[in-house]
Amino acid sequence: MSDYDYDLFVIGGGSGGVRAGRIAAQYGAKVGVTEEYRYGGTCVIRGCVPKKLFVYASHFSDDFADAAGFGWTVNGASFDWPTLVANKDVEIERLSKIYIANLEKVGAEVFKSRAELVDPHTIDLINEGRKVTAERVLIATGATPFVPEFSGAEHTITSNEAFHLDRLPDSIAVAGGGYIAVEFAGIFNGLGVETRLLYRGEQILRGFDDDLRNHLAGEMAKKGITVQTGTVIESLAETDSGYKVATSDGKNFHTGLVMFATGRRPNTEGLGLDKAGVEIDDKGAIIVNGFSQSNVANIYAVGDVTDRVNLTPVAIREGHAFADTVYGDKPTAVDHSNIATAVFSQPELGTIGLTEAQAREAVEEVDIYKSVFSPMKHTLSGSDEKMLMKLIVDAASDKVLGCHIIGPDAGEMAQLLSIAIKMGATKADFDATIAVHPTASEELVTMREKWIG
Repeated sequence: MSDYDYDLFVIGGGSGGVRAGRIAAQYGAKVGVTEEYRYGGTCVIRGCVPKKLFVYASHFSDDFADAAGFGWTVNGASFDWPTLVANKDVEIERLSKIYIANLEKVGAEVFKSRAELVDPHTIDLINEGRKVTAERVLIATGATPFVPEFSGAEHTITSNEAFHLDRLPDSIAVAGGGYIAVEFAGIFNGLGVETRLLYRGEQILRGFDDDLRNHLAGEMAKKGITVQTGTVIESLAETDSGYKVATSDGKNFHTGLVMFATGRRPNTEGLGLDKAGVEIDDKGAIIVNGFSQSNVANIYAVGDVTDRVNLTPVAIREGHAFADTVYGDKPTAVDHSNIATAVFSQPELGTIGLTEAQAREAVEEVDIYKSVFSPMKHTLSGSDEKMLMKLIVDAASDKVLGCHIIGPDAGEMAQLLSIAIKMGATKADFDATIAVHPTASEELVTMREKWIG
């Protein structure tokens, strides 16, 4: 008999925590999981899933415009924001219930309570009014939006609130230049909101390949989004019809709503980590080793709360690897290199591997293959939107180090390309692949001329 109530207790019912709990239970561990808000975590409740649904909704304005070139006449089209929000909520509730059901199917005990560590093995379930003990504890509490302090900050919203607005504003200013900022700028713009994006850096999407960053900024501007780089919001004052915004570049303006997407902070406050002796870094992230183990031997952490690679599939992989390592006798360290990712901007971005700048630092000589072209669809739609595809190759080994795409279904392409690049495919392997015609993706296996510039 165990000296503890549970073999494993998971704090956080998001993607990483639920995966870890499910797999551990399947290995025979007695598992408890608690979530203080709603099961599903950031991704399902207030992140990737509702955001992608909103992206789909915002595409229809362009789709209706494109249809005319193909002989379609679309009259009387209109959009109703409350309908979108209500339908989104139904889907989120469905998914949240599935998360709970999947845990219960494998015998895990599910709680809905805030949890705080009392010591390395004791968890206080605040809403339950009782304490439980566990041989091991896994923390998977994710991250929360960060809004800097400035005059009027209390009037702003974050992505959390954006999913539940009573109505769409006539205009919005989005502060930030990462995934969330550019995606919501595209969403609001596509739904007919006058949209302005403000970012403190010299170009949006820091850390991505420079060609993609510049190309996306140009395409966003074509769609009517005002992109202001090198600037931050200094103050915000409420008016009768919205907000007066003062910026660091002096280009002050009025807008109906201000949204901040300026990063996220690990959600570790109030977890009792100090009582358990768990070390965190200066951002509040739990410090872990390659097997997601903290400095306290029986306490582990996965996902955004560790601030390694903050993507839902990474959290899921980390959670699964933890369970394999601890309960499946299969020690597994997650490889955080060559992770494919998509930005559901408009147009969409998909990327895998090194940027050109990173490649030039990593190897002696780099070959670049790049193509900018109009998708076949736009030969009739009349749109001037361009696609960009770029391959980065180690000149000495011919190994493809990175692939970067902007255009329709770029994320889908990046997922498949990531298999080849993870396996070490060469440019010759790409060249030897017969193209699927007519597709945009065939460009990836037909580019022959090195780009010089």
